[in-house]
Amino acid sequence: MMTNRTTIAAIILTKDESKHIERCLASLVGVVDDIVVVDCFSTDDTMEKSVSLGARVIQHSWKNYATQLNYGIYECGITADWIWRIDADEFLEGNLGRAVKDYIQTAPDDVNGIYVRKRIDFMGRPLLHGGWYPSYHLKIFRRGHGDCENRWMDEHIRLFDGKAITIDEGNQVDANLNNLTWWTEKHNGYATREMADMLMTEYGLDERAQEVVPKFFGTEEQRKRWLKLRYIKAPLFVRPFINFFIRYILKGGFLDGKEGFVWHILQGFWYRMLVDVKVYEIKKRFGFDDEQIKAYICEKYGLKPRLGGGKSCRVVYLAGTSQERRGRAA
Repeated sequence: MMTNRTTIAAIILTKDESKHIERCLASLVGVVDDIVVVDCFSTDDTMEKSVSLGARVIQHSWKNYATQLNYGIYECGITADWIWRIDADEFLEGNLGRAVKDYIQTAPDDVNGIYVRKRIDFMGRPLLHGGWYPSYHLKIFRRGHGDCENRWMDEHIRLFDGKAITIDEGNQVDANLNNLTWWTEKHNGYATREMADMLMTEYGLDERAQEVVPKFFGTEEQRKRWLKLRYIKAPLFVRPFINFFIRYILKGGFLDGKEGFVWHILQGFWYRMLVDVKVYEIKKRFGFDDEQIKAYICEKYGLKPRLGGGKSCRVVYLAGTSQERRGRAA
């Protein structure tokens, strides 16, 4: 059975995105029916540009990406049938928008998610090697049938039910226009979040039952999560070298020229080494005592004690259970 549910809302999270927002919104014209910009109190003209181009802007304080995106999904009055997750520094290229619109016209009822092809441009050059392209991400899902998993880093869209298909036309392009100073400062912040996420995973403090299930022979998200769990078990300070070697040498990252070399040195090695140093810093601070480290992570990141009175804790970012949140989206 098929039903005619074909409207799309885009959710864009912003904080001082004046450089990118017009390009992003322009690529959505004729594709989506509603644009919701969840803005974290920008100090530039991001909001003004967004409103002038037809977006609805709702301001909301930032905690982390997952919380902010789920706020947009559940609390911003979206009534469209489908939701498209797109970042402010991303845009749609080629026939992607039209292909998605055409597909959902006749999408079967058991299809609740759509994977699209993502491309990263760095310093103006598309990264086509090193395992970065083609890369498929679940960016579009039926309202009420998915949301963002609760993680501090490396968060993915999860479906509650149904299946997902892949549209292999066009690209959702990630092309940030800021300079390398901005890039490194942002990745320093990412490294802190990644450190917290990796420690939560290592010590079993995350909500694994509500996350993407790790599978090597699964979806791209499931494979990435499986590989990340193996990466976490590898020795500190050794795994950044392994990551760089695999991506730059074995997967041909060197074929992307000077820009590719800079990318793999910074993102594939420096960033990963920075995460390891931050993990080591926390462990050394508490004398490598697992219970003290867990207590610190729980207190620092607002994790709540698990039912049963044990010392362990669990990640809780959003009010209500998954079932309650699904009810609010219905």
